[in-house]
Amino acid sequence: MSDDSRRISRRAAITTTAGAVGAALLARAGLAAQDAPAAPPDPTKLPGMPTSAVSGRSPFVHPERAPTGVLSGPSFTPLQELTGTITPSDLHFERHHGGAAVIDPQKWKLVIHGMVEHPLTFDLEDLKRFPSVTRVHFIECAGNGRNAYRTPKPDMTPQQVDGLTSNTEWTGVPLSLLFREAGVKPKATWFLAEGGDAAVLSRSIPVTKALDDALLVWGQNGEPLRVQNGYPVRLLLPGWEGNACVKWLRRLELIDQPNMSRDETSKYTDPLPGGKARQFSFEMDAKSVITSPAAPTKLSRAGWWPVRGLAWSGRGRIARVEVSTDGGKTWADAEVQGPVQPKAHVRFQHMWNWDGKPALLLSRATDETGAVQPTRAAFQAVRGVGTDFHFNYIRGWRVDRDGAVTFEGAA
Repeated sequence: MSDDSRRISRRAAITTTAGAVGAALLARAGLAAQDAPAAPPDPTKLPGMPTSAVSGRSPFVHPERAPTGVLSGPSFTPLQELTGTITPSDLHFERHHGGAAVIDPQKWKLVIHGMVEHPLTFDLEDLKRFPSVTRVHFIECAGNGRNAYRTPKPDMTPQQVDGLTSNTEWTGVPLSLLFREAGVKPKATWFLAEGGDAAVLSRSIPVTKALDDALLVWGQNGEPLRVQNGYPVRLLLPGWEGNACVKWLRRLELIDQPNMSRDETSKYTDPLPGGKARQFSFEMDAKSVITSPAAPTKLSRAGWWPVRGLAWSGRGRIARVEVSTDGGKTWADAEVQGPVQPKAHVRFQHMWNWDGKPALLLSRATDETGAVQPTRAAFQAVRGVGTDFHFNYIRGWRVDRDGAVTFEGAA
């Protein structure tokens, strides 16, 4: 067997987790290094790969978060490479303040204390004994879109523009059940949620959110939470900024006013014009992003092309998505593909007959409260050039005569 054949055999074995069987099949097929990985010349002439403990993606498909190796900072979801609305668990965006905490579920505890009648301590088994619910909701980092707002570049992809949002099927227990069990006192109007990571991140949350739709979740897309998403348990506040959905949750303290902790004063207070600031601006605003066509795509010919993307709102359901192909001069309703769930991503599509001339593609979302995604100018007039969070203004993609698609940050 040649050196090339051995290299291909090893790569195929790792990719498909089929070990020696995969290597033997590829060697039998006589593949060389320049051939497509794990693909024999005629797959009908050879048995396929055997079953394996964990399946992998096709060796031709390589979606990845980026950047990697970050202890304090983000890693973006590749929105342009996904279909449907559910984000695969291993591609859910990350935002850490002290790295992803690795916690032994047998040692994990959750304490509920403070202004309660009965302070409680739960282990994971205790928590799972409560009636559970399964719901689909997005999580979005409060700073999603910051780079595109401050330093837009033509070669930015949807991942780099808005990849700090992901949509998941979550399973857990309503926080209201636990608060009733603890007996929250009437004067307790806030609670402090604290994580068990190296940053010990904490946020103050109104009790009204806990009594509405807040969850303590341990399940994600049919399996336990991934470590990077808060295993074994995280707080989920549907529609609210991601940093408030504290990961690796270990403590909930009932209090009568915001704690004014480090993480909600130094980071998540948003400067506004006139020397003012927004604080506790939890809800994520109505927003959309076109994921195709987008950089670095190049349209191969004039004719019909689907304009596809995602829309979401922290205030409820998306009611309407419009698409413009002429830079906002005219708008057409896109097809909003169901089911349309509250505080969750929806997929939209608009068929566009490109005439080969330069074009500017934009999308605009409206949610069920009537909130409409603003232009950049309208957004900036209210929030100012120095705003740091909740970037929901309209962005788009410029299509040149040769079909090249680039990011347009000033729509």
